[in-house]
Amino acid sequence: MPRHALVTGASRGIGRATALRLARDGFAVSVGYAGQAIKAQEVVAEITAAGGQAIALQADIAKAADVDRMFGDAESAFGPVNVVVNSAGVLKMVSMAKASDADLAAILATNVTGAFNVLRAAANRVPDGGRIISLSTTVVATAFPNYGLYSASKAAVDLFTRTLANELRGRNICVNAVAPGPTGTELFFEGKSEELVERLAKAPPLERIATPEEIAAVIAFLAGPDGGWVNGQIVRANGGLA
Repeated sequence: MPRHALVTGASRGIGRATALRLARDGFAVSVGYAGQAIKAQEVVAEITAAGGQAIALQADIAKAADVDRMFGDAESAFGPVNVVVNSAGVLKMVSMAKASDADLAAILATNVTGAFNVLRAAANRVPDGGRIISLSTTVVATAFPNYGLYSASKAAVDLFTRTLANELRGRNICVNAVAPGPTGTELFFEGKSEELVERLAKAPPLERIATPEEIAAVIAFLAGPDGGWVNGQIVRANGGLA
């Protein structure tokens, strides 16, 4: 069997780009999604049309039972999951003064509880020598206004990552996170004015927005043979944004 990668949030954005990239790198890919079934099947179709292997698996990662089922179905399709990429996440820009209890609960459910569920399952099911990679954000470091709830949820992911890397000592499993800067995804553009998008694009020294494929390339490095000495790190793929 080929090496097997499970990518959550793979129906669009960085997750989609990652699923396609890992398939090109020779992985069989389990395409995890929450509600975008048609888009997930389009990713599967693109992978299989290019000669790869893929399956779409629905799960609400905020529910531990869904995550366990997703891993089980993935293993039934392609064998042990060698690489887990937790790309699923939600973002809502809102000031802390105006954020509602529902805003906080929604972000914590997916970005914290969901990340924990995926990482816990990965810790118990990924075989020795595997890779576990999460998506964080550079906003944890920049503390931009209106990103408080989102950046706090991703700060938890950073700590999960570093802690799990230490807990899996002796198993040759690398656990890392990638923290993108401004990246051209639906999630990024949603709710932003053209002026704000332009300002964020100019923030990095490279003065542009990354493509999802550029972030996927960093994830692919960590998932591949050349990433075997990177562990417990939060890799800021952000064009030099401080």
